Amino acid sequence: MPATQEKQPISCGILLFRKHRGRKQFLLMEHARRWDLPKGHLDPGETELECALREFEEETGIDRSQIKLDEEFLYEGSYRVKNWKGRGNVDKRLVIFLAKLRSSSSAKVVPTEHIGYQWVDWDPPHDIQEKTINPLLEQVAAFKRRKKNKKRGDKKKSGWL
Repeated sequence: MPATQEKQPISCGILLFRKHRGRKQFLLMEHARRWDLPKGHLDPGETELECALREFEEETGIDRSQIKLDEEFLYEGSYRVKNWKGRGNVDKRLVIFLAKLRSSSSAKVVPTEHIGYQWVDWDPPHDIQEKTINPLLEQVAAFKRRKKNKKRGDKKKSGWL
């Protein structure tokens, strides 16, 4: 069922990870005064995932076939935006999906709506943007810890440890 934008603006995007020279890294896009994720607003009739994938492709130049979504993770948050499109102060909803660059991918980032980009080493905690990125990265760190602990537990059950 498509999400709607009638009452609250919704922005959807993707937090992309890659492995580079043995390090996990995530992608940030550079605006004139801040760092952000590849994300944008829902078009009429679009689902949140469709929006996230469209915006990701538009803003990074990376085709969706080059990434693999983690179907177990979804971040939802909201933050206050001052004078959003002349509507005064509004609470904006943020929906972020988690993905990784496929290991066989030779994808290159080609910013179209940003002045640049940066691959940031995954070394939590991070302090990048208080309203949106920091809470997302905190939730990703907790998710990765739970996933790692579950794998350890599964190995113990199967006699691997």
